[in-house]
Amino acid sequence: MLLAGCQASSDPQVQARNHEFGCIAGTVGGAIVGGLIGSTIGGGRGTVLAEAVGIGGGGYLGNRLACR
Repeated sequence: MLLAGCQASSDPQVQARNHEFGCIAGTVGGAIVGGLIGSTIGGGRGTVLAEAVGIGGGGYLGNRLACR
């Protein structure tokens, strides 16, 4: 009975909502991880540029992986 909440729903609206949440979570999560990785690279203004590239690249990659 406890595992009943973990089952996938057959309702198309619920599936669409879950997919949309996964896309958003993947994009935001990728951007956060990319920004953190980018912040470890470079120094001074180079760090800001690396963070921006990391955020953009991580968000894109997270989106591509989660939104299939």
